[in-house]
Amino acid sequence: MERSIAQPAPEELARALRTGPFHVALRTALAARGLALHRVQHRLAQRGVKIGVTSLSYWQQGVRRPQRVESLRAVRALEEVLDLPTGVLVRLLEPAAQPGTERPAARSYRSLLEISEVLGRLLADLDAPADGGLHSVGHFERVRIGGRRELLGRDSQQLVRAHRDGVDRYLAIHLGEDGCAPERVTVRATDNCRVGRVRWLDGAPVMVAELLFDLRLRAADTYVFGYAIEDGTGGPSAEYVRCFPFAGGQYVLQVRFDEAALPVRCHRFAQTSATALRSGRQELTLSGRHGVAHLAEQSVRTGILGIAWDWD
Repeated sequence: MERSIAQPAPEELARALRTGPFHVALRTALAARGLALHRVQHRLAQRGVKIGVTSLSYWQQGVRRPQRVESLRAVRALEEVLDLPTGVLVRLLEPAAQPGTERPAARSYRSLLEISEVLGRLLADLDAPADGGLHSVGHFERVRIGGRRELLGRDSQQLVRAHRDGVDRYLAIHLGEDGCAPERVTVRATDNCRVGRVRWLDGAPVMVAELLFDLRLRAADTYVFGYAIEDGTGGPSAEYVRCFPFAGGQYVLQVRFDEAALPVRCHRFAQTSATALRSGRQELTLSGRHGVAHLAEQSVRTGILGIAWDWD
């Protein structure tokens, strides 16, 4: 049985939401609405968000902090359940700028949440399981940036290993820049696969393409396949990132710039999640007439790797 907490005054709630920190604002909002955690959990479940009472308790105590994209989606739903202004809790999760650290990403937290929701709908439409059944053994990716600083496209060659029987496809996710028109983005199968269903939603720079293998894999089988995505529909690009849900495997990323639009500097970076601060910064030297930057990771960790660049 939960202990009753005195309801805070409206001005106390307003102050907590304005100044934070997140766990204080969440705890104050819960007290102001008079909602027990199990009731909050039930109302979140009604909105399609599954989260444990223990996690909610840790959040309001400050023991843990929502960081994963799925957790941020739950925070956004919490704002609805607690009848709070949109974005008021999410804003408090944005880390303050600190000496020697970088911002989490070029996209805003709200944008990340919206993209996550769209991606969830697209994957559900393709009947994607929570676990795709594949681990990456090796991945070589080539990204092309055009003369208007736009993301022209990318080519991927992958070696994967199945960790269960019956895997016969891979879902390629493409996240374009602001202004990307996914209906004009094209997908080509280049090695040992063919393009199946392709899904997007109007107004969202996200596309998911189904790549069907030439055979059905058994557990421990390896498979090599390749595909290319042609974009060129979005605005200026300032970085390219790749998410790794599992650790292990080699990853090589090469970014080639048009000789008419070369950046002034490039660097690699890593993140433990899409909302975490960046670390592992390393300056990269452009090589070749077109300007090519690359990173090579022998054994990737769970999280994100990427290359960012500055135009001015």
